[in-house]
Amino acid sequence: MKKVLFICGKNSGRSQIAEAYLTMLGNGEYQVKSAGLDPAESVNPLVLEVMKEEGVDLSDKIPQSAFTLFKNGELFTHVITVCDAETEARCPVFPGITKRLNWPFPDPEDAAGTHEEQLDQVRDIRDNIKARITAFVDEPDETN
Repeated sequence: MKKVLFICGKNSGRSQIAEAYLTMLGNGEYQVKSAGLDPAESVNPLVLEVMKEEGVDLSDKIPQSAFTLFKNGELFTHVITVCDAETEARCPVFPGITKRLNWPFPDPEDAAGTHEEQLDQVRDIRDNIKARITAFVDEPDETN
């Protein structure tokens, strides 16, 4: 079984979305976690709202630290960062990784405008992450 860790800055948006989709779409072939470099106290409310539209309830998820997982000696076959290159460069290097990938997506915290405009921006992020996860699962030789 593949063990995948998704990392972003605060574990309050992108990595939570990616974890949820790989868990749902991975056909039971993946153990999935997500974490952040500087974890927020809770998942971004916009992310909660757009994921609920997909039938996914993230309200009980508590952001966790990538460094805590590292210190605990957790091993992963894949560590996938879903943040910009600058943030990705600060991530710990987990021992035993077979693949380290960077899939940069915009941060939902940067969504601007009215509430509906912010939701539209976060829906785009959600949909792009879902498409990337689908490709990861459907074409493992090419993407992972």
